[in-house]
Amino acid sequence: MDLSPADLLARLVAFPSVCRRPNGEIVAFAKDRLEALGAAVTVLPGPEGDRANLFASFGPRDRPGYVLSGHLDVVPADQDGWTGDPFTLRRRDGRLIGRGACDMKGFVATVLSALAALPADLERPLHVALSYDEEIGCVGVRHLLARLPDLCAPPLGAIIGEPSELRPVLRHKGKVAGKITLRGRAGHSSRPDLAENAIHLAAEAVLAIRDLHARFAADGPFHHDFAPPVSTLQVGIIAGGSGVNIVPDACRLDWEARAVPGVDPAAIEAQVEAAVAGIVAGRDLASAECETLAAYPALDLPGGSDLARLVADLAGHAPEGAVSYGTEAGLFQAAGIPAIICGPGSIAEAHRPDESIAEAELAECRALLLRLFDRLT
Repeated sequence: MDLSPADLLARLVAFPSVCRRPNGEIVAFAKDRLEALGAAVTVLPGPEGDRANLFASFGPRDRPGYVLSGHLDVVPADQDGWTGDPFTLRRRDGRLIGRGACDMKGFVATVLSALAALPADLERPLHVALSYDEEIGCVGVRHLLARLPDLCAPPLGAIIGEPSELRPVLRHKGKVAGKITLRGRAGHSSRPDLAENAIHLAAEAVLAIRDLHARFAADGPFHHDFAPPVSTLQVGIIAGGSGVNIVPDACRLDWEARAVPGVDPAAIEAQVEAAVAGIVAGRDLASAECETLAAYPALDLPGGSDLARLVADLAGHAPEGAVSYGTEAGLFQAAGIPAIICGPGSIAEAHRPDESIAEAELAECRALLLRLFDRLT
């Protein structure tokens, strides 16, 4: 049972657990490993029917303890630039290369390795939470958190092992992404007066989103741990029309907002939707449909909290104020569980061809986990 993090990472990378796809095989592997180590394991199928979360516990579940949290899904590996099979782990110059090696199967593999050294006489429990479809908006963990009160006493905290170079991170922005479909009436371009140009409507929506972003940049609220220190909005996709001589009857745009702590992403979404409603109001041939694509709250853990002090001590590094990427940590915090980010690897390696992690950093993460285990006895 004493397998190294690299051994287990090779096994995990071999599962092509790309988001939005079935994940039964990798969940079964993790379940077998955890049960062999003595955990009480619960597999929690999601509403999709072909994906599941996993929650495992060691020690007395009726007492508050700590959660080690990671996601099992990865982004697709279809970009150019891979120098080998993305789902076969390779070693090169002290680094381990494969899709998910950094984000974030490296952390999961290290947890599954270190647990072989977990003491049997725990006074406080240790839990492992493994989720699905984090990469498309933290989908699976919401269902896991809904079940958590049935599975254990309220945890003292959760360590989210996203790549942070093993520096504890206290904060990240929240996010909301949406799709807006503007509809008009098609017609011949020689008679635009008889039609309603949906691309023109979408252009007004783009300008409204741009202006809302500019207002946040000028007026705040400001949070100077972040760069930029304000909530941001942008349009990332726009698509419509079929020919230059046809007035288009539909146009879609996808937009995203990143919200500083203290700003509810849903409130930004409401402002965007109100602006769009104003654009189509009073136009008989125009309408708009708005859809939420993804959303999660910000993380904002006080630097003086017990969890922040604990993880800083375990890691040997003072907490960092903020990161620009998002994680499941905000959802743990929203569920009443203090959460902090601390995991091996650099976010600069995530989602890129030849994604990699230093084998030495997995060893450092394993040592951190062993120090945590000592605190539970």
